Amino acid sequence: MDAGHQGSKVNRGTTTTRHLRRDFEAGRFVLAPGVFEMISALVADKMGFTALYMTGYGVSSSHLGLPDVGLASFTDMLERARRIAGGTSTPLIADADTGYGGLINVHHTVREYEAAGVQAIQLEDQDMPKKCGHTRGRRVIPLKDMLQKIDVAANARRDDDTLIIARTDARETLGLDEAIARAKAFAAAGADIIFVEAPETMDEFKRIGGEIDAWLLANMVPSGLSPEIDADALKSWGYSASIYPTLGIRLTASYLAKGYDYLLRNGSTIGMPLETISMTEMHELVGFQAIWEFERKYSQATQQ
Repeated sequence: MDAGHQGSKVNRGTTTTRHLRRDFEAGRFVLAPGVFEMISALVADKMGFTALYMTGYGVSSSHLGLPDVGLASFTDMLERARRIAGGTSTPLIADADTGYGGLINVHHTVREYEAAGVQAIQLEDQDMPKKCGHTRGRRVIPLKDMLQKIDVAANARRDDDTLIIARTDARETLGLDEAIARAKAFAAAGADIIFVEAPETMDEFKRIGGEIDAWLLANMVPSGLSPEIDADALKSWGYSASIYPTLGIRLTASYLAKGYDYLLRNGSTIGMPLETISMTEMHELVGFQAIWEFERKYSQATQQ
């Protein structure tokens, strides 16, 4: 790990100078893992992904211990986005749910997310209370209301490189035809990236890719409502990005359950058949090297 990268994690104030918009413009497929707090963000940041995706599901479950049904507030999400963007060097895509209220709230959300270092802001057309996109019973607001949200969001940004992602959940209750019609209208209204949530078959993904002339994002949630499709196939069908919002949170829950169960049954972790990183690696991940260097520097200065 280079010293500059260590410094960014300790100072929590150095963000990337790479613009995610350039990757989309260059036709580079954007593959983004879901991050939900700083350990997941720091691990993913080292991997070389084009972007990170701050998941509302992950923030709601990790921060509040509650389901993703609109209970995580604007303040909850903004603070988490600020910490992740400020502590990593990979461009951040962030879930902003429905914009947390009316049009003035959408304007405020875009301004504050942008100031926090978010490079792509995701807004959806669900009615309140919103739900996780891979659960049943989701309802959507009238199309004209969502188009207003997109217009407000696009005009609220101060930086033209900030991307607006418009998501429709219409597939659930209104069908794929309506979802595609909305997606086309979203693009015409000024959304940079279009996200049709939860197509239910590979053919539906193909149809979306073939009919919508815009940068398209696919949500991959293994064991959710959609089939999992690899990046090469998605790109060949016309998609520009895919996100894996729940991968990190599911891995975390799985490993915690296995590790804690072993400790409970055996009274120690001796012989535990789970691979973990060492404390030395953990110290490196969170930036202890920079702290020790700081202490050596000022200890020497004090002695002199």
